[in-house]
Amino acid sequence: MTGTLPSLETDRFRDGLARRLGLHFEESRTGFLAEVLHRRLDRTGLAANAYLERLDSAAPFGDEVSQLAREITVGETYFFRNIDQFRAVAQVVLPERIAAHAATRTLSLLSAGCASGEEPYSLAMVAHDQIAVPHWTVSIRGIDVNPAALEKAAAARYSTWSLRETPADAQARWFRPLGRELTLVEPIRDAVRFDERNLTADDPLLLAPGTYDLILCRNVIMYFTLETARAVIARLTRALAPGGYLFLGHAETLRGLSHDFHLRHTHGTFYYQRRDDGVSAVRIDGASAAHIDEGAASWIETIQRASDRIRTLAAERDDDKTPVPQGGGAVAVEPSAEAPTAARRLARAAPDLAPVMESLAQERYTEALGLLHALPSAADPDSLLLRAALLTHSGRLDDAERTCAELLGLDELNAGAHYLLALCREGRGDRAAAIDHDQVAVYLDPAFAMPRLHMGLLARRSGQADLARRELGLALPLLQREDASRLLLFGGGFNRDTLTALCRAELGATQVGQ
Repeated sequence: MTGTLPSLETDRFRDGLARRLGLHFEESRTGFLAEVLHRRLDRTGLAANAYLERLDSAAPFGDEVSQLAREITVGETYFFRNIDQFRAVAQVVLPERIAAHAATRTLSLLSAGCASGEEPYSLAMVAHDQIAVPHWTVSIRGIDVNPAALEKAAAARYSTWSLRETPADAQARWFRPLGRELTLVEPIRDAVRFDERNLTADDPLLLAPGTYDLILCRNVIMYFTLETARAVIARLTRALAPGGYLFLGHAETLRGLSHDFHLRHTHGTFYYQRRDDGVSAVRIDGASAAHIDEGAASWIETIQRASDRIRTLAAERDDDKTPVPQGGGAVAVEPSAEAPTAARRLARAAPDLAPVMESLAQERYTEALGLLHALPSAADPDSLLLRAALLTHSGRLDDAERTCAELLGLDELNAGAHYLLALCREGRGDRAAAIDHDQVAVYLDPAFAMPRLHMGLLARRSGQADLARRELGLALPLLQREDASRLLLFGGGFNRDTLTALCRAELGATQVGQ
């Protein structure tokens, strides 16, 4: 078949892929989708309308869905990809799950979206080393929608490029040369079972309640539509045992998808543990407190001390209408038309919160707290975030930390709460914990400017010029794009221009002597 397909048919194809496979393709990939549709029409011999009608329907379509999966899914991976996650599996997840199953001596692990098998085989190597006690049954299952990738996984033959992050001792133990390739030894090959499965389908046999101790679903949900991602996460949650673990890709979070997990941060990586009444709500790396040198300023104090110098650099008028605290009358707040945030909702909140926001904009924090406390709805997550910000700006750090803890009890994936905790921890001299909370905030919301700025200032004061340049360099464009109402909530009373000028000044200072 030749010629150009009408854009309407390509759009129908995109919608059909979303329904059948749950995959989301941006407008920028329209050309790619048109090419795939051309090939499938040539191969099947169907007219475009007939093909798309069959794809749109819920009726079986032979092996066409599998063939589409071969065409549109990219399974590039390698052994021990994101090795920090495998360290967390080895040193946190497996020891905890082994202790939990001491009576039954069984573990069940799932690699969802396993591609050509490197991920579940890496799990098998880690499990072999961690479970030295005899008579344990460890089930490892790899699933993928692409049958070609599964065929390669079952063959267990790989190029040296697939082992580029594999430690030398693991290469020597688990691989044998086979012509120009390497093949896995039988104990590791036999430890993994592969199946063609589609996560977007409700599969009660695959995802039976409480089945798995660990699920790796890395770099998968980022390709799903929002609706599909929520449904898939709900099924994976159900399939995890209480206290079981879920690992996503480094660019993926559960923010906006689920509240059924605790966020974990160890070994330099983030992952999730299914909620269980017997599990603590927070765990981060237990570094000792790094106390601030005598006379060093907290972030808020740094901005306050620099305010006279910085204000001369900032324009008197803020084009995005972020208020400049000058006292006086009410302040109009116009949030940007970006993805909704708690701050944006607060700025457009019911009239009850309007006086609170006006007091916040004018730095009348005590007055704002009194107004907020009098409201009957002050225990909802948005109001708790506002209260925590007001308490932090007022220097009432104990109360701010308690409010953040209450908020995280309702919404553990709240990036704003973690940022405010970072400020509180720095104010207490616990710089290590401050950095941990900033890192959590950045992981949960990569577009959040303030924790990047804060980490840059911390690094600058501790003499880590390279780290300060990196964080401040990342903060600068984020500040310029940041939601106006979020700057009002977290900016400590300073507008976009002021914070941008501060960031530039501190970034420039890191260049001195270079």
